[in-house]
Amino acid sequence: MKKVLLGFTFLVAGNLYAQEANPTVRTASGIVRGVTEGEVSIFRAIPYAAPPVGEFRWRPPQPVKNWEGELDATKPCKDCGQGGFGPNAPKISPNSSEDCLFLNVWKPANSTAKSKLPVMVWIHGGGFTGGSGSSPQNFGYEMTKQGVILVNINYRLGRMGYFAHPALSAEFPNEPKGNYGYMDQIAALQWIQKNIAAFGGDPKNVTIFGFSAGGVSVHSLLTIPAAKGLFHKLISESGGGRDGVLTGRPINKENADVFYTVSAETIGVNFAHKQGIDGTDASALAKLRALGAEKIIDGGQETDGPGGPRTYSGPILDGKLVVETAESAYMAGRQPKMPLMIGNCSAEIGGPFVSSSKTKEELFASFGDLEAEAKAAYDPDGSKTFNEVITKFNTDWVWGEPARMTARAFLAKGAPAYLYQFGYVPAAAQQRSPYGAGHGSEVSFVFNTLSARWGAPAEATPQEKELAKTMSSYWTNFAKTGNPNGQGLPNWPLYNNQNQDMLDVEMDGKIVSKPDPRKARFDVVEKGFKKRGRLQSRGI
Repeated sequence: MKKVLLGFTFLVAGNLYAQEANPTVRTASGIVRGVTEGEVSIFRAIPYAAPPVGEFRWRPPQPVKNWEGELDATKPCKDCGQGGFGPNAPKISPNSSEDCLFLNVWKPANSTAKSKLPVMVWIHGGGFTGGSGSSPQNFGYEMTKQGVILVNINYRLGRMGYFAHPALSAEFPNEPKGNYGYMDQIAALQWIQKNIAAFGGDPKNVTIFGFSAGGVSVHSLLTIPAAKGLFHKLISESGGGRDGVLTGRPINKENADVFYTVSAETIGVNFAHKQGIDGTDASALAKLRALGAEKIIDGGQETDGPGGPRTYSGPILDGKLVVETAESAYMAGRQPKMPLMIGNCSAEIGGPFVSSSKTKEELFASFGDLEAEAKAAYDPDGSKTFNEVITKFNTDWVWGEPARMTARAFLAKGAPAYLYQFGYVPAAAQQRSPYGAGHGSEVSFVFNTLSARWGAPAEATPQEKELAKTMSSYWTNFAKTGNPNGQGLPNWPLYNNQNQDMLDVEMDGKIVSKPDPRKARFDVVEKGFKKRGRLQSRGI
């Protein structure tokens, strides 16, 4: 009896182990089989829409066909079609494909359909032309251990994801046009609403968060009517908030403003002509759809040579899906009321990113009658180098001041807002990054994936490990409650218009809560925006 009992116990344990090693979950389209690694179960390459190929190139995402049996969700999927990265790279990334509408789900191994855990949906960056939902930087091992479900999504990129042409506008005229990447993001969020409870997630507690183009997407999704009700909290990392950078070109209006002098349809016609395809009828569209992916992606090329016509447009004000920019919605208070976390790195990018000025004096002079105020804010004693001034100016203009503007808009709506700046630079990298942390430096700290971070030693220091643990805790706490604070963490104050309190991760990694030290710079940048006479109510 004892042997039998021991044998029975062993068999039960063996069965439990087998179930945990390859867990299965039933979704609306069929059963998926994942893999358990330690405390975390991962389900990779789950299709949330049909392949956007052939007749479905440049169409809204189509429903997934149900499958029989178990879908193997243990292997990584392809990235969405994009150019190769790095010197001597191929025109098209070998790890990318036009068939790419997949997502990954990371869950605690012991979560069940009754768990109702907070859900975090990561939208990757890459300028809307590159990036991956499956990057090791964005793996969910450490985040998931803190009691959340993490979903990483792919979405169409470049001309596959953001493309307009008069022939497309005429085809299926009731469908939204141009923003196929945004439509993919919405389809993924709809999939989450239908299916995430089976993995242990709460569809009523979904936080969307993203970096760079992913941060811009967070702003866009907030103001796209079709996305309403699909998420409940927001985190935008280096996503700006104002117009001007990858936030929406009118689909068929020329000279809409200084940033968008050419419409998305005209850009599409330019691209088609470059491929030897003229005309705007159905036959022209058929020829465009027959082009190979390599020609569509075109190595990420945006213009037909120096000074040539624009051939890539980015997100589009199409009038059906995207009806206004985030900035115009914020200025009018049309965004929904929900908790916000927003911020950027301290030295995102240098060079002629915003201004073509060659000296700091030339840059200050470009502020016109605000020249003295700009100089006082950026170089009060005249000791700063041009490289430092232009780096801080670029960072403030594109990411920093727009984040403050967004936080203020949420405060006006009665929603809580938390503002941050991430400035940590490893000691070994401070010589090449003397002004602060560059674009994307915080991502591996947020996910606590320091071995996958860019340009840094694989082995993290004890201080870096502690900083990553803290950052990851802030993000997951916010997803749980709308407040990043928690036991043992440095206090992160609510943003307010009086003190403008924020969380500053300084260059040495010290975490400090304080009034925003960038206030004078932001104030003059804000005045600069207003002096330009920008169209803050631009929409269709």
